[in-house]
Amino acid sequence: EKKEKGQVEKVRKYKQIIEKELKDFCEKVLGLVDHTLIPSTTSEETKVFYHKMKGDYCRYLAEFRKEESKDGYSNKALEAYQAAYSLAETKLASTHPIRLGLALTLSVFYYEIMQQADKAVEMAKKSFDEAIANLDNVTDESYKDATLIMQLLRDNLTLWNSDAPEEQQSLTRNESLNILSLIHI
Repeated sequence: EKKEKGQVEKVRKYKQIIEKELKDFCEKVLGLVDHTLIPSTTSEETKVFYHKMKGDYCRYLAEFRKEESKDGYSNKALEAYQAAYSLAETKLASTHPIRLGLALTLSVFYYEIMQQADKAVEMAKKSFDEAIANLDNVTDESYKDATLIMQLLRDNLTLWNSDAPEEQQSLTRNESLNILSLIHI
């Protein structure tokens, strides 16, 4: 039993070291994104990418922090994702892989981190529906990426709707099959 307690203490200390290294690294990246990358770019696509990146690194910090600081990092991640999404909605096509990837990330964030399943489903469905409506306008070079991300959005919708009560399901099996035939996956 003493040996187990010693091992548990070693693991606890090692965990603290890893968490500190992760926190320091994430904060260094966030400083770079906030103070150098976002201010220096003129490309709207790149700004969306950097805001999403900021959200990702805040989410990483939220995922292993204790409750008091978890909420702060979760809120910062949400702010960054929302800034990216607002910009993406006005500057990028609904089928643009960066916009679709952001919608996928943000919807998963709502579902897993914020515990807002309805918001996650709403975000994923809206993005998916908008992309389906504009699928004919996708360039050849982004078609494969766009349809792959669309399938991931659809997969999440199917999974999340299987967790919801039947009357709240927003994507039926028949709709799912029809959508698959539209995107040729």
